[in-house]
Amino acid sequence: MTESYDDVSKIHKRYSLTLVNPSSYYHSLIFSNVSAVILSAIVVFVFLARADEAVFRLPAVVAILLLTQYVDSRFIKNKEYSKSLHMSLFGNLAWIGVVIGGIIASVVLSKDLSVFYIVEGMFIFASFRIGILTTTLGTTLRRAWLLCFLQPVAMYLVLIPSSMWIPSIFDPLTLAVGGVFLVTASIWSVVTDRAGRPAIHSTHKMVQAYLASLSKNNPSEVESILESISKDTTVLTTQIRLQNKEKNNDFRLVLPEIHPGPFHPVGGSNIPYQIYKTMNSSAMVMHSVSDHSLNLPSRKEVENYLNSLSANVVSNHGLVCTEPITVQVNKSRVVGFLFEKSAILFLSLSPHGMEDIPIYVKTEIEQFAKNRNFERILIVDCHNAMGEEISEPDSGDMLKAAKSALDTLITKEKYPLEFGYGNSDHMNLNSPDLGLGGVGVLCLKINGTKYFLGWADSNNMENGVREYIVNYFAKNSLNLLEICTSDTHYSATKVRTRQGYYQFGKIAKSQDIAEWYLKVAHDAEKNLAPGSFEILEHKADVKIMGSTVYEDYSRAVDNSLKITKGFAIGSFVFFIATLFL
Repeated sequence: MTESYDDVSKIHKRYSLTLVNPSSYYHSLIFSNVSAVILSAIVVFVFLARADEAVFRLPAVVAILLLTQYVDSRFIKNKEYSKSLHMSLFGNLAWIGVVIGGIIASVVLSKDLSVFYIVEGMFIFASFRIGILTTTLGTTLRRAWLLCFLQPVAMYLVLIPSSMWIPSIFDPLTLAVGGVFLVTASIWSVVTDRAGRPAIHSTHKMVQAYLASLSKNNPSEVESILESISKDTTVLTTQIRLQNKEKNNDFRLVLPEIHPGPFHPVGGSNIPYQIYKTMNSSAMVMHSVSDHSLNLPSRKEVENYLNSLSANVVSNHGLVCTEPITVQVNKSRVVGFLFEKSAILFLSLSPHGMEDIPIYVKTEIEQFAKNRNFERILIVDCHNAMGEEISEPDSGDMLKAAKSALDTLITKEKYPLEFGYGNSDHMNLNSPDLGLGGVGVLCLKINGTKYFLGWADSNNMENGVREYIVNYFAKNSLNLLEICTSDTHYSATKVRTRQGYYQFGKIAKSQDIAEWYLKVAHDAEKNLAPGSFEILEHKADVKIMGSTVYEDYSRAVDNSLKITKGFAIGSFVFFIATLFL
């Protein structure tokens, strides 16, 4: 397993922790009010046994809740009201858990129900707020201490009769227990913030920047952090340019060495579409054999890269191409063409799927091609089915298939080619699992036979969708060789999945997708014309994130979670002990 893949997969898994938040501002508002009403009802009816006071205490608690939620939002970073609501909701749920624990303890231990549990819940709520305010909401520890009591104490004073305020809160035992929780939360905050050192000075700031990019669509903060720790390098972009000057047909099959990501809307997350538009929407931007270490960290670096794309060098050109070949070895499939002495291979495990093809597979194929005197080799990761990192047996089969394909291509006769291209720009496709580039189809007519290549500006494909479309084409007497995705990390909506994205076919139905491709394929057929090709190469000096960024961030998050787990277990054990007091 490569370190880059391992670290990114860990971060993706940690991303699922953010999904516990309600999906919208309105849900948080409703749920937080409901939780406050439930808490109030338990206190008034069970602890105080004053049902007649519910008519004014419950509405008063809701009013205080709404007021303090707004006040909280004025003091937290970016003044995000939704974050204040989330904090309020989970804090109240913790308080409810404490008072229910107190009720159970009183029944089990056969002792009188004490208001001590309500006060303890208030202190735990305040402690919880210290943790949230300092980690995700961007306040200092000093400000967190000033704010932590605001909501829980205000609610407590409304819930509890004034004659009970001083004796219940300032009881020495209660203060001692509350102090333990408050000090524990403060120590936890300091320790977790330093969990990523020395590589990451402040884990909290990294988390805050990440959340700001997602919730406010504002990547500037996280891009600034990523760019500061990125490194300079030179990346290669290779294109196969097909032209018919008489019809003014111009199509590019683009293979950038950079990798889309790291996540929307940061850096090069939408770079396949941006390249597509730079090529006048007449291109397929493929996924090269690359990983997240080749992410561009900021929009500034993306602009630098795009602005330099016109400075190409023509490394080869010609008029002829072989018919395509397909080699299948167990799960691994390779489709190949040979343009003069330049080969292009499309690698896939669909319908079984995998993550990014590792660099060592590309290196071995390139060395084999060099030994066979190919002028150059272009390797496309089709990225068209979901799966884990490729296994050793599957990568071995993929290498066998690729080498067999190259050996076969050497022997194939070459013919003049015709090409036509179509895209979905005029179809107004709108599906959350499809990027802004939509779908495209390249039609190649070689030796009198038409072959089709499909493309989607999407982050991978649902397993089996590729096979459904290929079969659909076959029923319509068309030969669809392969479908590739760009691996875009663009997302038009907030995605609440474990991966952080919707793969193509997760939302859109297979039948609809197949019909989209067939329509675009017919458009490509109509545009068929004799063509020539050029192999274009372009080198750009850019900053890339490198693998250490993910290693450092993954390590910081893992350390923080381990620390949190230890503190949580210790705090829970201490809480259980307090039930016996």
